[in-house]
Amino acid sequence: MAVQPIRLFGDPVLRTPAEPVTDFDKELRKLVQDLTDTMLEAPGSGLAAPQIGVGLRIFTYNVDDVVGHLINPQLDLSDEEQFGPEGCLSIPGFTWDCRRAMRVVAKGFNMYGDAVTLEGSELLARCIQHETDHLDGVLFVDRLDREARKEALRMIREAEWAGQPTPDVRVSPHATLGRAL
Repeated sequence: MAVQPIRLFGDPVLRTPAEPVTDFDKELRKLVQDLTDTMLEAPGSGLAAPQIGVGLRIFTYNVDDVVGHLINPQLDLSDEEQFGPEGCLSIPGFTWDCRRAMRVVAKGFNMYGDAVTLEGSELLARCIQHETDHLDGVLFVDRLDREARKEALRMIREAEWAGQPTPDVRVSPHATLGRAL
Protein backbone atom coordinates (compact mmCIF):
# COMPACT_ATOMS: atom_id res chain seq x y z
CA MET A 1 0.00 0.00 0.00
CA ALA A 2 1.37 3.40 -0.99
CA VAL A 3 -0.82 6.20 0.30
CA GLN A 4 0.24 9.52 -1.24
CA PRO A 5 -0.29 13.08 0.04
CA ILE A 6 -3.38 14.70 -1.46
CA ARG A 7 -2.85 18.11 -3.04
CA LEU A 8 -5.09 20.84 -1.62
CA PHE A 9 -6.98 23.74 -3.18
CA GLY A 10 -4.46 26.35 -4.31
CA ASP A 11 -1.90 23.84 -5.59
CA PRO A 12 -1.24 24.68 -9.28
CA VAL A 13 -1.33 21.00 -10.30
CA LEU A 14 -5.08 21.01 -9.62
CA ARG A 15 -5.56 23.71 -12.28
CA THR A 16 -3.32 22.11 -14.92
CA PRO A 17 -4.98 19.91 -17.56
CA ALA A 18 -3.60 16.36 -17.40
CA GLU A 19 -1.88 14.62 -20.31
CA PRO A 20 -3.29 11.45 -21.91
CA VAL A 21 -1.76 8.17 -20.82
CA THR A 22 0.23 6.54 -23.63
CA ASP A 23 2.19 3.83 -21.79
CA PHE A 24 0.22 1.02 -20.16
CA ASP A 25 3.08 -0.47 -18.19
CA LYS A 26 4.06 -1.60 -14.70
CA GLU A 27 4.55 2.00 -13.56
CA LEU A 28 0.99 2.86 -14.61
CA ARG A 29 -0.39 -0.13 -12.68
CA LYS A 30 1.52 1.08 -9.59
CA LEU A 31 0.06 4.56 -10.03
CA VAL A 32 -3.47 3.10 -10.23
CA GLN A 33 -2.79 1.14 -7.04
CA ASP A 34 -1.41 4.23 -5.28
CA LEU A 35 -4.50 6.22 -6.33
CA THR A 36 -6.79 3.45 -5.11
CA ASP A 37 -4.97 3.08 -1.78
CA THR A 38 -4.98 6.85 -1.21
CA MET A 39 -8.68 7.16 -2.10
CA LEU A 40 -9.68 4.30 0.21
CA GLU A 41 -7.53 5.60 3.08
CA ALA A 42 -8.90 9.17 2.82
CA PRO A 43 -11.75 7.88 2.44
CA GLY A 44 -13.31 9.25 -0.73
CA SER A 45 -15.65 8.34 -3.57
CA GLY A 46 -13.03 9.18 -6.18
CA LEU A 47 -9.51 10.47 -6.72
CA ALA A 48 -7.81 11.82 -9.84
CA ALA A 49 -4.09 11.57 -10.55
CA PRO A 50 -3.54 15.37 -10.37
CA GLN A 51 -4.77 15.23 -6.76
CA ILE A 52 -1.61 13.31 -5.88
CA GLY A 53 0.56 15.49 -8.10
CA VAL A 54 0.60 13.36 -11.27
CA GLY A 55 -0.51 15.12 -14.45
CA LEU A 56 -1.96 12.09 -16.24
CA ARG A 57 -5.59 11.35 -17.22
CA ILE A 58 -6.42 8.67 -14.64
CA PHE A 59 -8.99 8.48 -11.87
CA THR A 60 -10.22 5.89 -9.40
CA TYR A 61 -13.68 5.57 -7.89
CA ASN A 62 -15.40 3.83 -4.98
CA VAL A 63 -19.18 4.06 -5.29
CA ASP A 64 -21.68 1.60 -3.80
CA ASP A 65 -18.82 -0.74 -2.80
CA VAL A 66 -17.54 -0.92 -6.40
CA VAL A 67 -13.90 0.14 -6.70
CA GLY A 68 -12.45 0.81 -10.13
CA HIS A 69 -10.47 3.14 -12.32
CA LEU A 70 -10.66 4.77 -15.74
CA ILE A 71 -7.86 6.07 -17.95
CA ASN A 72 -8.24 8.71 -20.68
CA PRO A 73 -12.00 9.10 -20.12
CA GLN A 74 -14.35 10.51 -22.75
CA LEU A 75 -17.83 11.37 -21.43
CA ASP A 76 -21.29 11.35 -22.95
CA LEU A 77 -23.66 13.19 -20.59
CA SER A 78 -27.44 12.98 -20.33
CA ASP A 79 -29.58 16.09 -20.75
CA GLU A 80 -31.36 15.27 -17.49
CA GLU A 81 -29.68 16.95 -14.51
CA GLN A 82 -29.26 16.38 -10.80
CA PHE A 83 -28.55 18.96 -8.10
CA GLY A 84 -27.06 17.85 -4.82
CA PRO A 85 -24.18 17.83 -2.35
CA GLU A 86 -20.65 17.36 -3.60
CA GLY A 87 -17.30 17.40 -1.81
CA CYS A 88 -13.66 16.96 -2.74
CA LEU A 89 -10.61 15.45 -1.04
CA SER A 90 -8.64 18.50 -2.24
CA ILE A 91 -11.11 20.78 -0.43
CA PRO A 92 -11.45 18.80 2.82
CA GLY A 93 -14.32 19.38 5.20
CA PHE A 94 -16.68 21.14 2.81
CA THR A 95 -19.63 20.20 0.61
CA TRP A 96 -21.81 22.40 -1.59
CA ASP A 97 -24.75 21.63 -3.85
CA CYS A 98 -23.60 21.31 -7.44
CA ARG A 99 -25.44 20.68 -10.73
CA ARG A 100 -24.35 17.66 -12.78
CA ALA A 101 -25.76 15.41 -15.49
CA MET A 102 -27.95 12.64 -14.06
CA ARG A 103 -26.39 9.90 -16.21
CA VAL A 104 -23.05 9.43 -17.92
CA VAL A 105 -21.43 6.97 -20.29
CA ALA A 106 -17.65 7.11 -19.93
CA LYS A 107 -15.34 5.39 -22.40
CA GLY A 108 -11.66 4.89 -21.74
CA PHE A 109 -9.16 2.21 -20.79
CA ASN A 110 -8.17 0.06 -17.87
CA MET A 111 -4.60 -0.17 -16.58
CA TYR A 112 -3.78 -2.88 -19.12
CA GLY A 113 -4.85 -0.78 -22.12
CA ASP A 114 -8.15 -2.62 -22.69
CA ALA A 115 -11.05 -0.44 -23.82
CA VAL A 116 -13.79 -0.16 -21.19
CA THR A 117 -17.15 1.57 -20.89
CA LEU A 118 -18.42 2.76 -17.53
CA GLU A 119 -22.09 3.74 -17.25
CA GLY A 120 -23.54 5.39 -14.19
CA SER A 121 -26.34 7.47 -12.81
CA GLU A 122 -26.77 9.66 -9.76
CA LEU A 123 -23.76 9.25 -7.41
CA LEU A 124 -21.58 7.31 -9.88
CA ALA A 125 -22.39 9.85 -12.63
CA ARG A 126 -21.52 12.69 -10.24
CA CYS A 127 -18.23 11.00 -9.30
CA ILE A 128 -17.20 10.34 -12.92
CA GLN A 129 -17.92 13.96 -13.90
CA HIS A 130 -16.13 15.33 -10.80
CA GLU A 131 -12.99 13.26 -11.38
CA THR A 132 -12.92 13.98 -15.12
CA ASP A 133 -13.15 17.69 -14.28
CA HIS A 134 -9.98 17.25 -12.19
CA LEU A 135 -8.25 15.86 -15.29
CA ASP A 136 -9.23 19.06 -17.13
CA GLY A 137 -7.99 21.36 -14.34
CA VAL A 138 -11.55 22.17 -13.19
CA LEU A 139 -12.69 22.05 -9.55
CA PHE A 140 -16.31 21.53 -8.55
CA VAL A 141 -16.45 24.99 -6.92
CA ASP A 142 -16.05 26.38 -10.48
CA ARG A 143 -19.46 24.86 -11.25
CA LEU A 144 -21.30 26.56 -8.40
CA ASP A 145 -23.56 29.52 -9.10
CA ARG A 146 -21.96 32.91 -8.55
CA GLU A 147 -23.23 33.51 -5.00
CA ALA A 148 -22.43 29.96 -3.81
CA ARG A 149 -18.95 30.11 -5.38
CA LYS A 150 -18.23 33.43 -3.65
CA GLU A 151 -19.24 31.94 -0.28
CA ALA A 152 -17.31 28.71 -0.94
CA LEU A 153 -14.11 30.61 -1.78
CA ARG A 154 -14.47 32.69 1.39
CA MET A 155 -14.86 29.52 3.48
CA ILE A 156 -11.88 27.89 1.76
CA ARG A 157 -9.67 30.94 2.45
CA GLU A 158 -10.60 30.68 6.14
CA ALA A 159 -10.02 26.91 6.38
CA GLU A 160 -7.27 25.80 8.76
CA TRP A 161 -5.55 23.91 5.93
CA ALA A 162 -5.57 26.91 3.52
CA GLY A 163 -2.11 28.07 2.49
CA GLN A 164 -0.33 24.90 3.64
CA PRO A 165 2.92 24.20 1.78
CA THR A 166 2.74 21.89 -1.21
CA PRO A 167 4.01 18.39 -0.34
CA ASP A 168 7.23 17.23 -1.96
CA VAL A 169 6.56 14.49 -4.49
CA ARG A 170 9.31 12.55 -6.20
CA VAL A 171 9.46 13.06 -9.98
CA SER A 172 9.36 9.80 -11.89
CA PRO A 173 12.28 9.17 -14.26
CA HIS A 174 10.19 6.62 -16.18
CA ALA A 175 7.32 6.48 -18.66
CA THR A 176 5.48 9.58 -17.45
CA LEU A 177 8.15 11.58 -19.33
CA GLY A 178 8.50 13.99 -16.43
CA ARG A 179 4.75 14.73 -16.23
CA ALA A 180 4.69 13.61 -12.60
CA LEU A 181 5.04 16.79 -10.58
